[in-house]
Amino acid sequence: MTTAIGATGLRKSYGDTVVLDGIDLHVPSGSVFSLLGPNGAGKTTAVQILSTLITADAGTVVVGGHDVATDPDAVREVIGVTGQFSAVDKLLTGEENLRLMGELYRLPKRRIRDGATALLERFDLVKAAKKPAATYSGGMMRRLDLAMTLVGGPRVIFLDEPTTGLDPRSRHDVWEIIRGLVADGVTVFLTTQYLEEADQLADRIAVLDQGRIVAEGTPTELKRRIPGGHVQLHFADVRELDTAARILGNASRDQESLTLTVPNDGSRRALKALLDRLDDASIGTDSLTVHTPDLDDVFFALTGHTTEAEKATLS
Repeated sequence: MTTAIGATGLRKSYGDTVVLDGIDLHVPSGSVFSLLGPNGAGKTTAVQILSTLITADAGTVVVGGHDVATDPDAVREVIGVTGQFSAVDKLLTGEENLRLMGELYRLPKRRIRDGATALLERFDLVKAAKKPAATYSGGMMRRLDLAMTLVGGPRVIFLDEPTTGLDPRSRHDVWEIIRGLVADGVTVFLTTQYLEEADQLADRIAVLDQGRIVAEGTPTELKRRIPGGHVQLHFADVRELDTAARILGNASRDQESLTLTVPNDGSRRALKALLDRLDDASIGTDSLTVHTPDLDDVFFALTGHTTEAEKATLS
């Protein structure tokens, strides 16, 4: 699989403040890579460097096969960027915003016209195409912003907290758009404060804290690094509950509900070993439920912070 984004030893400081302290990134083509971290961790700085908006102090970066430092124009031809704040001109209509982007890319007039029509249909904005963007809802505004990012046909897209402030339905709409882009072979580099978003979308996740990558892996791999996973077993009668409790030893029992809670990371191997022990004693279970740590647990364990999205939920 080819590499869409590669960074080695990436460093950036502002005065005495080190923002990025030698990070390495590898993003395969046609995948979603999510960079997580608390506010001030360096996520936006990383996106700005990778998308040629600012320069790094040290390190090498290759995006779409082009070196960011020596050939930034070639990088810009293959990328699209959607920042935290909308780039939509609210005085223009949705269609006019898309056409304006086409003109900025210096595309042929026919391609601008046909492209705007196709994007309005793809992002369900046909009915609002002739209306000023100022009249759009937050979800519509974000969809238009994403559509504008696609005008030039980028193969790599940077999405910097694209669903911040959206309601759950609009957020899910954006998720479906992202999945559709990846299905078309586009590479998506995502930063987000919503850990459920990264869990739903990302093929791989890197956690950035104080300018360094403190963990990287698939969502499942990261969650398995955190203790607290367990399996809850439900039995038909007290006899089977008692026998299972003696065999398993380290289980917590609930006599009333006829359940045992057994520490377990939820992996296939660990589950098979647990069930084999019960099968060897001819003990069956009525039901089995696997509980594993979520990305919130991972995030807090690795960084010592809760996310801004979680704080908002708790407040």
